[in-house]
Amino acid sequence: MRPLDEKETTSVFEKIFKFTGNNLKNIVENPSHEGPDSNPGRYCFRLHKNKVYYVSDSLVRRATNFARSQLVSLGTCIGKFTHGGSFHLTVQSLNILAPNAKHKVWLKPTSEMSFLYGNHVLKGGLGRITENIAPGDGVVVFSMSDVPLGFGISAKSTQDCRKLDPNGIVVLHQADIGEYLRMEDEL
Repeated sequence: MRPLDEKETTSVFEKIFKFTGNNLKNIVENPSHEGPDSNPGRYCFRLHKNKVYYVSDSLVRRATNFARSQLVSLGTCIGKFTHGGSFHLTVQSLNILAPNAKHKVWLKPTSEMSFLYGNHVLKGGLGRITENIAPGDGVVVFSMSDVPLGFGISAKSTQDCRKLDPNGIVVLHQADIGEYLRMEDEL
C-alpha cells in the first residue's frame, strides 16, 4: 500500500470531480474520527494492487504492521486502474459520491429494477432531474425515496431531456448496487 503519485492523483481527482464538482473539497478534507487519537485525522487515498482505497490516516499507520502480501483490503475501495492506466470508479465509491453529488437523477419505482440490472436510464423512467446538466457530466442515480442506486454519465442535457421521446437514453449506466450480487466474486 502506497500513496498515489502525481499522475495517479490527477486521474483519480478528475474522475471524482466529474461527479462531485467543487464538493471534491468535502471528500478530501473530511475529518476522520477513527483510532485512538483524540483529535480527528484526515482521510487519504492509497494504492494497493491497482485498486485505490479511501482510508483514514490512523488506519494506514496501523496497517504498516502487516506485509503488503498479507494485506487484502483497507478502507473503502473507490476504483481501480486498468492495464492501460485509466482510472474507473467502482460501485463502492457510491457512498462517497452520493452525499457530495453535483448532478442527480431520481428514478420512478417502475424503472429502478431495470437500472439495477445494468440498463441505461430512459426518459420514461425519469422521476426528477437536477438543472444545468450537460452531456457527459457525471450523474448519481437515486430512487424517489433518496436511496442512492448507482451512477453514470449523462447522455443528454436537462433541456434536451424535456423534448426527448420516452425511449430515449438519458443516463449511460456505469455502476449500480446490483453489482454486489452480479459480480460478487470480483468485488
